[in-house]
Amino acid sequence: MATMVAVGRLTRAVLSNSRLINRASAFVASRNNSLKVNGRILGGRVRLVATPYTASICRHASTQAAAENEEYHTIIKDTERAKGPSDKLEFQAETRKLLDIVARSLYSEKEVFIRELISNASDALEKLRYLQMQGKEMEDKELPLEIHIAVDDSKKTFTIQDTGLGMTKQEMIDNLGVIARSGSKAFIEEIEGKGGKVDKNIIGQFGVGFYSSFMVSSKVDVYSRSYEVGSPAYKWTSDGLGSYELSEAENVQRGTKIVIHLKGECYDYAKEEIIKDVIKKYSNFVGVPIFLNGKKVNIVQALWTMEPREITEDHHEEFYRFISNTFDKPRYYLHYRTDAPINIRALFYVPDYKPTLFDMSRETDVSVVLYSRKVMIMSKANHILPRWLRFLKGVVDSEDIPLNLSRELLQDSNLIRKLRWVLSNRILKFFLEQAKRDKEKYLKFYDDYGLFFREGIVTTPEQEQREEIAKLMRFESSKLEPGEKTSLDEYASRMKAGSRNIYYLSAPSRHLAESSPYMEAMQKKDTEVLFCYENYDELVLMNLAQFDKKYLKSVENELVEDKSDTSTVDAGPNGLTQEQADDLLGWLQVILGHRVSKTKVTKRLVSHPCIITVNEMGAARHFLKTALADKSEEEKNRVLQPTLEVNASHPLIKKLYTLKSSNADLARLVAEQLYDNSMIAAGLVDDSRQMLPRLTDLLTQALEKH
Repeated sequence: MATMVAVGRLTRAVLSNSRLINRASAFVASRNNSLKVNGRILGGRVRLVATPYTASICRHASTQAAAENEEYHTIIKDTERAKGPSDKLEFQAETRKLLDIVARSLYSEKEVFIRELISNASDALEKLRYLQMQGKEMEDKELPLEIHIAVDDSKKTFTIQDTGLGMTKQEMIDNLGVIARSGSKAFIEEIEGKGGKVDKNIIGQFGVGFYSSFMVSSKVDVYSRSYEVGSPAYKWTSDGLGSYELSEAENVQRGTKIVIHLKGECYDYAKEEIIKDVIKKYSNFVGVPIFLNGKKVNIVQALWTMEPREITEDHHEEFYRFISNTFDKPRYYLHYRTDAPINIRALFYVPDYKPTLFDMSRETDVSVVLYSRKVMIMSKANHILPRWLRFLKGVVDSEDIPLNLSRELLQDSNLIRKLRWVLSNRILKFFLEQAKRDKEKYLKFYDDYGLFFREGIVTTPEQEQREEIAKLMRFESSKLEPGEKTSLDEYASRMKAGSRNIYYLSAPSRHLAESSPYMEAMQKKDTEVLFCYENYDELVLMNLAQFDKKYLKSVENELVEDKSDTSTVDAGPNGLTQEQADDLLGWLQVILGHRVSKTKVTKRLVSHPCIITVNEMGAARHFLKTALADKSEEEKNRVLQPTLEVNASHPLIKKLYTLKSSNADLARLVAEQLYDNSMIAAGLVDDSRQMLPRLTDLLTQALEKH
């Protein structure tokens, strides 16, 4: 008992967030036999030896724990001061009007000002890094390249400071006094104009990110000192109402410091926990350290930017849990990198858990996050992947994605369509590779997630991609052992030369499929038939229509279209004569009335007495459950126009012929029951309880003589 208490205390100390605590506590409570503890105290810590499962949970928290235990480190000192006279200048670029657009209308969420300021700071650091590589002389050479943020709840301020490029007086006028001027873009153009190359990690090609700070502020102070040796520092101040003041400053380090004085409704941005969440949401993967009130907060690596061979399984597990906010392991992962036809760095995961009904809902949000140069642009990128791939968790990062000024809305729909096409095809190829690599693992995955593929076929407009998705579907087959599944590609490879149809049959189970009269009618052709156990499988194949230039055809439709089966009787001692058969068919037409549009003899059946055929049987089944659900039986039959095909050699049919003359009432009951049996076999009866009174009458009459 003491041991378990020690484990519980240690677990709570290491796992800081509440969900992790709950999971770890449940694990300790339910698996106390699988956790071994050496209670000897070593350096003030209890040493644990855990199962792989607990080890993976603790690994997820270890990075957070390491960050929390890291020493306090900040460069923010609040010693900067303005000195000398200040100049009051007017904003350019339509001043008040544009400032009002930026501050009130451009961004959908106020919290994005943090993302924008971090992105600008990252730009400044990347620019400085480039100049360092060129051997430029600069101020404060020993300063590390970092971003520091501090919030003060008592003063209601938000401060961000970088050790980057900094700005001269003219650069502050140019970059802060003119809205929609992109310093990053100008910097890249200047370097490339001289024949040099610059790191594309520079993010700020959007122009107005700094002015997002006016969404939350009553006043903004900017202190900056250029990297150029001997350059003076300056202070820039504005309330965002059309003008700003600029003066020299003292005690300013190289780089830029922005102090935002928050306005009343935005005081929450002076709270550390809120800022920490926003940083993790938008800027966790920026390529420089970010410190919040002296503690490093961006502690998870941007795996999608790394070489796949450098990433371990543990890295994937930890990253998957970070982006999905779950504690299972990824079932599959796809790390995709390409520069043509479009720049893409993507990392996708398939969860190990089976999706719930909520996950399958088309209203469920996508779980793919869109980044541009490691800065989060959209947390739910609905346009990057088709909806049917919403079960994937992951990230997509592309330098080629065009964004509007606020980085939130995509502009070039043609480019986005190309991105979606490239990613969708690569994901399809990945799943095909996995199906070949480990068949059993893929089948388990298909059992859990196959419904998404079916949705993809139905909702995708391009036939080429629909057929690619269809390659992932799996079915049992009449030519394979029970439980063994095959693909449409494999079926096609087994087809006889000259065959143009892929046949399928809808039935609730293999037993019902194999014993179906429709299957019996196909046996003479020795044709392979795929079994569809789910109703939506039939709908999907009907919708797909073709695969690899072959037609997908239901067995029932094949029987309707087969013109070789004429309504004639083969002469023989074991069946009715043609005259008897015609007499019986006429009698059945009268007894069944509007329930059948036609009666005929069939030679395709052996063990079954009769069968119902309907044009487009699969569509008819689903039409009955939808548009005709509230219609009367007569109205349904008028639409269906079913044909009753009778096996003139079957004992029941021969007995029925004699019974109609000797016992008309019993013959009527038998005829109606045979009809209902055929309708049930066809899947055209929604509620079979209506036949129970007739069955009772039949049993009563059958037992009268016993």
